[in-house]
Amino acid sequence: MNLQDAIFEDDKALPVISNQKMNDYLKELAELAEINEPVRETYYKGNERIDVVTPKYALLGTHTGRRTFICNALSLGIPAQVVMKWTGHSDYKAMKPYIDIADDIKATAMDKFNRL
Repeated sequence: MNLQDAIFEDDKALPVISNQKMNDYLKELAELAEINEPVRETYYKGNERIDVVTPKYALLGTHTGRRTFICNALSLGIPAQVVMKWTGHSDYKAMKPYIDIADDIKATAMDKFNRL
């Protein structure tokens, strides 16, 4: 049987899983890879400060990966217009927070270089 004769379920080459299931798999994979550094999250309920420490793997998801990809691409100097095409962002306003983060990362790196 050749590839053209193959029968795919629902006309899809690969099974489609839900976003939640994909995120569950990512968390499981990250836990197996021992990506378990503690991450402190702080929030307030009224005047009470609440600190929660969570292993990093528990915070991972597809959207986290998307945001990380965008920030890394911009930090590497890939033009925002190119990253917007890749990620499907249609307006600059949605991309602006990522650009600001990339600019901060670049400024921090330049400060380190200037201290040499």
